Amino acid sequence: MESNDKKQNTVITIGRQFGSGGRELGRTLADAFGFRYYDKELLSEAAKRAGMSPEFFERNDERAPSFINGIFSFSLGLAPSNIYAGSTAISDDSLYRAQSDFIHSLADESPCVIVGRSADYVLRDHPRTINLFVHAPMEARIDRIIKRQPELSREKARAKAEKINRLRANYYNFYTDKTWGAAESYDLTLDTSLLSMSDITEIVREYMTRRFRD
Repeated sequence: MESNDKKQNTVITIGRQFGSGGRELGRTLADAFGFRYYDKELLSEAAKRAGMSPEFFERNDERAPSFINGIFSFSLGLAPSNIYAGSTAISDDSLYRAQSDFIHSLADESPCVIVGRSADYVLRDHPRTINLFVHAPMEARIDRIIKRQPELSREKARAKAEKINRLRANYYNFYTDKTWGAAESYDLTLDTSLLSMSDITEIVREYMTRRFRD
């Protein structure tokens, strides 16, 4: 009998507020558990599978379909040029399906950590997923953003966090039947301003051990 049953791979998915340290946590968990780690690198792979330019994929990264923005502009009395679902909507849907297929292949291949991309919803039928959402108070997130991008003022860091979180929420809420950031959408929600990455790793380790007793 094959020892590596596809459905037996444990997969940790991480949703995150911008500036809360989601990618850092993802790498920490992957290193601690010996899992593979996937974040932006899966974008170029999915783009290649879909026969699309990686640059185009990155421009659509965790953003709701462009025609939604067109409809929103129309409701405000503006005149968007791409309001029809035609080419833009089909392209965005194709991107999402290609990305989802690739996420499934990652989960089938080996235990892994996947950051963002509504991976928790994509893998909703996978029996061994642990879905995390990490957050932190705005001031703590601003501190983290500026540490990574010291050229930003606190005002610009705040604006960036608000914009990216809005895009992520729109993306998640559009493609899933859940609400981005809501506790009921995940298994564990964690405030990274209160615990170190090593502390959170031990919490996830204990949760994983107790939940998957095999």
